[in-house]
Amino acid sequence: MLSGGQVAGLIVAVFWAILVAFLAFVLLRLAALLKEATKMVSELGDQAGPLLDDMTEQVTRAGEQLDRVDLITKSVGSVTQNAAAVTTTVTSVVGGPLVKAAAFSYGVRKVIGDRGGRHQDGKR
Repeated sequence: MLSGGQVAGLIVAVFWAILVAFLAFVLLRLAALLKEATKMVSELGDQAGPLLDDMTEQVTRAGEQLDRVDLITKSVGSVTQNAAAVTTTVTSVVGGPLVKAAAFSYGVRKVIGDRGGRHQDGKR
C-alpha cells in the first residue's frame, strides 16, 4: 500500500501532468491562431499595395478635375464681368435716348390730349 506522502505525491504528479497537457493544448491552439493571423496580415498587405495605388490615382484625378473647375470658375467670372460691362454700355448708349424719346412722346401725347379736350368741350 501507498503511504500518505506517496498518495499526495501521486496526486501532485497527476495534477502537473494534466496542467502540462492543458498548457500544451493551449500553446498548440495559440500557434494555430498566430499562423492564421500571420496569413491574414500577409494577404492584407498584398491587397493594400494595389488599393493604395488606386487611391493615389483617384486623388490625382480629383486634383485634375478641381483644376478644371477652377479654370471654369475663372472663365465664368470673366464672362460675368464682360456681361456687366456690356450691360453698362448698352444702358448708357440706349438708355439715355430711350428716356428722351419716352419724355418726348409723353409730351406729345399731353399736348395732343390737351388740344383734343378743347375741341370737344369748347371751353378750354
